[in-house]
Amino acid sequence: MLSGSQTPASLAAALIPAAQWRAYPTQPTAIPDDARAAILAAGEAALGQSWPSLPATVLLEFRRIGNRSHYEALNSARRRRVRELAMAEYLEGKGRFLDELTNGIWLVCEETFWGYPAHIHAQKAGSGLPDAEEPIVDLFAAETASLLAWIHHLLAPSLAKVSPLLPRRIEYEIRRRILDVCYTRSDFGWMGLDPKITRAVNNWNPWICSNWLTTALLFEPAERRPRAVHKILTSLDRFLDGYHPDGGCDEGPSYWGRAGASLFECLDLLHRASAGKLDFFQLPLVQEIGRYIYRVHIDRDWYVNFADASARIHASGDLIYRYGHRIQDATLMAHGAYAASLDGPAQPDAGSIARQLDSLFNLAELRRAKPAAAFPLESWMPGIGVLTARQQQGSAQGFFLAAQGGHNAESHNHNDVGNFIVYHNGQPILVDAGVETYTAKTFSSQRYDIWTMQSAYHNLPTINGVMQSAGREFEARNARATRTPALAQLTLDIAAAWPSQAGATAYERTIALDRAASRIALTDRWKLTTARSLEWNFMTPLHPKQTAPGKLVLGNLTLSFPESYKVAIDEVPVTDGRLKPIWGASLRRVRLAAPAPPAQGEAAFTLA
Repeated sequence: MLSGSQTPASLAAALIPAAQWRAYPTQPTAIPDDARAAILAAGEAALGQSWPSLPATVLLEFRRIGNRSHYEALNSARRRRVRELAMAEYLEGKGRFLDELTNGIWLVCEETFWGYPAHIHAQKAGSGLPDAEEPIVDLFAAETASLLAWIHHLLAPSLAKVSPLLPRRIEYEIRRRILDVCYTRSDFGWMGLDPKITRAVNNWNPWICSNWLTTALLFEPAERRPRAVHKILTSLDRFLDGYHPDGGCDEGPSYWGRAGASLFECLDLLHRASAGKLDFFQLPLVQEIGRYIYRVHIDRDWYVNFADASARIHASGDLIYRYGHRIQDATLMAHGAYAASLDGPAQPDAGSIARQLDSLFNLAELRRAKPAAAFPLESWMPGIGVLTARQQQGSAQGFFLAAQGGHNAESHNHNDVGNFIVYHNGQPILVDAGVETYTAKTFSSQRYDIWTMQSAYHNLPTINGVMQSAGREFEARNARATRTPALAQLTLDIAAAWPSQAGATAYERTIALDRAASRIALTDRWKLTTARSLEWNFMTPLHPKQTAPGKLVLGNLTLSFPESYKVAIDEVPVTDGRLKPIWGASLRRVRLAAPAPPAQGEAAFTLA
């Protein structure tokens, strides 16, 4: 799709030579005064502090106890401080941040490994501590390279005044750790270029490619530069191969920020580095990938959070706005302005240095834009099996429903085929808990021992005491969406999501937003080889109260169900630092058990 339209020769003709390309102005102007002041204040605060140490024993914690957050926090703090000093020096240009910036750059260049301990396993000998003789490219090695590359691009003459060896050292480290490795190797799984690796690529692909592309455009010599860019386009094609025409991201909206949004960064970089000659933004799939983000928006910072996505995300309004601008989608632009304005006037992106720079130079325009959440009435993305619908187009008032089919081998998978979430007036009612802070266990054979990954902690049934299983074969079948002005409905057979011991030969689930009746309706029909037990699980941050047989109050709403069903309410403690700010100290799991369930039957539930 991308590489097929280009050759190294055509890329060489289209790209501005590296020596002539300026991605950002030498003298930064037209920046809002408050943003400039905030960046200078952050740089001043970074002066005179001690630099975080990265002890080997902290790096070893991942292998020893499964903890990855301690090392990652230290690593990130070092790079954040480098970025703050560099940005302050770039805006002020007086040299007062240079010595401390030099200290930070030198520290980073001296590190044995730029990646994270959780990724050392990609080395042939890597275990616990990294092998200095085998540079590998993971997310954060690539991010570090991009950070230093942009600092070099912005400040090389100033750094050379401290020492001419400093910009040379930056280029040397980027070349040996990233450029030479990516140019010669094609066996990293994230590349999607090794035929022996059959798993689909995920957000790692465009995220790393955006950083690899940065370094290639800035540092690759003329004879290698177009070939490197063509290889990057080929790798990005493998990412696009995993998408359906609807543009749905099976990793969820928080990962869209490093999936679809990083794809945008790659294509935007190429557009700028070719003075518009390389323009991939008219490709329908590229456009639909951008629109995904407002299709899964609920209200304010609440988003549909299937898989490992978070229910609340700080979406980059600047990226969304600029994506909309490139594909000429006014709705996406307005949604970006809305996301950027949630906490007051839009501010520069606080993520990577590239995102901060891009948002800084777009800030004045973004603040002038009229913010407006898209709030589409409904969206059906059959490729990922996700239906989203709201009661009123253009408003968060009333019900919002998101329901999914899919399969249990998706990227960042939870065993959640047939799950759904419900919000009312922009507030969560029935929810997907999300994912806890990543540890070694999260991406191991023990992943589904974690409660947040299990079907019994999603809005799903447990059949004969059996939960859903992980694997591509555990899937929804015959998914079909019905959409009329009065109704948005998803019907699917989810029996195959359970292993054979559950005994489910058919399990049809229909979940609907009935706009005419202002209610959510769930109907399950099943055929079992034997029926020992059947229990429905509903996850909620509210405090349910049973008021009568078959009636459970959830806030201002009532969940109705068969009167004979037994009710149990479990308090699910939330202690994780990633989930607690979203849900508080606990969630509740409502379990509704059918007494003596028939082998073939039907159950109806309504929320109104």
